Parts: sequence; structure tokens; C-alpha cells
Amino acid sequence: MKKYVIIVAGGTGTRMNNVVPKQFIELLGKPVLIHTAEKFLSAIPDINIVIVLPLALHEEWSKICEKHNFITSHNVVEGGETRYHSVKRGLELVPDACVVGIHDAARPLVSRETILNAYTTAEKLGNACPSIPLNESIRFLKGVDNCAVDRTHYSIIQTPQCFHSDLIRKAFLKAYKPEFTDDASVLESFGEKINLIEGNRENIKLTTPQDLIIAEALMKSNSI
Repeated sequence: MKKYVIIVAGGTGTRMNNVVPKQFIELLGKPVLIHTAEKFLSAIPDINIVIVLPLALHEEWSKICEKHNFITSHNVVEGGETRYHSVKRGLELVPDACVVGIHDAARPLVSRETILNAYTTAEKLGNACPSIPLNESIRFLKGVDNCAVDRTHYSIIQTPQCFHSDLIRKAFLKAYKPEFTDDASVLESFGEKINLIEGNRENIKLTTPQDLIIAEALMKSNSI
């Protein structure tokens, strides 16, 4: 089956306290978004790339590609009001009968092994969602009250979340709901069982300035 990846880069990165959109912030001299795209090209050289960006950033992205000699053929589409709507627009460029991964641009530390495992599992089972176990205690909050819960019953979810394209495209025909916080939740609402696979702990989502420091340290250590 042909392989596609939709890289969602619609965020503004306000928590970064940086005038540069977080997907364009440089890590070791290269923008986050290029690091992310190159991870997928390294794992699957013939993968088809769809990048979802706010329209106001399309021209800047073209200049960045030229500056950093990112000449890989790819499609760029305009982002939507929410992540759900951005992914839905990206899926319009993905045909049926293929495997599509949906990945956050702000996760440049995804490993080659995680990418390959996600696509292989999705091709066999219809979908795959990387996850890692919690390693800290958590509590359930309800109003002013709270209580301890068993963390072994919970998992941290990552991307790329991969799917048979015909399944996920049909699922995204449903009307948007606030509880659609990721793509697996959309497919699950369509009645499909989600298959969890092992993710990689380094695959953090860059959200704060501290995350950039961690990401550069991991890149320098060649730990992924």
C-alpha cells in the first residue's frame, strides 16, 4: 500500500514566547518542520508528504525550503479552525487504499522505529497509535476534590497515528466534537478499535522553551 503522511503545522506556538512560529524555530540550524519531514523520508523514502500550514505562512515556508535546500516534492494545504479541521483538509489530498500517518509538526524526535512500526501495524490491522506508559503518579480531579488512580490503566498518546485512508476519511465525515483531541478519537467514535503500539519516550511535543532545550540535547546525543 502507498504511504502518506499529513504533517499538521497549524499551531501558532504562543507558549513558546517566540515571534517565530514554533514549526519554523531552528534546532541545530534547521527548522523544526524540516527535521520532522526528514524523519519520515528517512524511514520511508517514497512517502508522500502533505503539510498543513496557516495560509499566512505559506510564502515563508517556500522561502525556508529554498534556504535549507528542502527540495522534496510535497503538497501544502491551508490549515483550519481546529486541528480536526486541519487534518480534514489534509485528508482531501490522500487517496483511498493507502496508509496515511497523521503527525504533529512539533514532534521532530519521533524515531524511525516508531514510524515503521506504526505504518506496518496500520497496514495489517487498519490503524496504529503510538503510546508510552506513565512513569509518575496521577490524580483524578473533580471540582475541588481529587483522588489517586492506578496509572497502569492510562497511557500517553503520541503521533504518528496511522490508518487505512478509506477508514479515516470516512470517520472525518462526522461533525466536529470538542472531544476529538486526536485522530484516533475520531476513528474510535466511528466504532473502530484502536491498536496501541510502543512509542518512543523522546517523541515529545515541543510546546515550551524548555522543550527546545531538551530537544537539542537529545539531537546532540544522537539518542534517536
